[in-house]
Amino acid sequence: MNSSNYMDSFKIESQPACVMEVKAILVAGGHGSRLHPFTAYLQKTMLPLHERPVIDYALGTLRRAGIKDITIISNQFIGQISRHVGQGLPGERIHYVIEEEPKGIGNALRLAKPYNENTRLLVYFSDNITTLELKETVEEFSGSQDPPGCVLIAREEEHPESFGVGVLDEQQRLVDIVEKPDNPPSNLAIGGIYLYDERFWSLMTEAEKQHGSDFSISDVNRMYVQSGHARLISIGSETWVDCGTPDALLQAAIMAKDGKLDPTPYRN
Repeated sequence: MNSSNYMDSFKIESQPACVMEVKAILVAGGHGSRLHPFTAYLQKTMLPLHERPVIDYALGTLRRAGIKDITIISNQFIGQISRHVGQGLPGERIHYVIEEEPKGIGNALRLAKPYNENTRLLVYFSDNITTLELKETVEEFSGSQDPPGCVLIAREEEHPESFGVGVLDEQQRLVDIVEKPDNPPSNLAIGGIYLYDERFWSLMTEAEKQHGSDFSISDVNRMYVQSGHARLISIGSETWVDCGTPDALLQAAIMAKDGKLDPTPYRN
């Protein structure tokens, strides 16, 4: 079954009767090999950006968007995160899920599924630090009476080969996504922060059947894009830093020191 037919048939079965909460899955797994030797004994999201750890900036983005239910997936160092974050702020629900060994993004997300079924999701890969505020987007997404598809956040990259890259038609509309291409069709990198409607888990299962061990999150995104159920948001003048390398971590730390990045749960 192609992605368009699959999306259409599922939409008929899943019309929500009311506004749906948006929950978040914060993916903080992996070995962090580009940040060795520090990540040999420290969870990479606990590395410092000036006076606060990386994870505080990711949590700040989620909290300022109004999200109260957050599942954190991490590796054997998840205890470091749980000691820092604890039970969260008043009114929050924080769930911790350990990924004992990396088996791909599909396996990691399935570990979080028990806390995140029948809901709309913001999937956030914790390396991504941004000044983009998502509150209005999340409120609109939550308030949609029909399944709103997905929202993809994009930025221009000089070297987008390490990302899912957008394919644009002559009218500059997003028509496809290719994962980590050797010859990128554009400089539009899509990755790290995604909003999905309540069809996400069924679509992920279908994508895993199609792609097997080669499955990536871009395969789910492509199903939304090709069926016309995806919306693209460019960060424009906002900042996006992938803190997965020493140079990027330093760049983000300088920005944090200069007050350009915000770890607080409320808008300054």
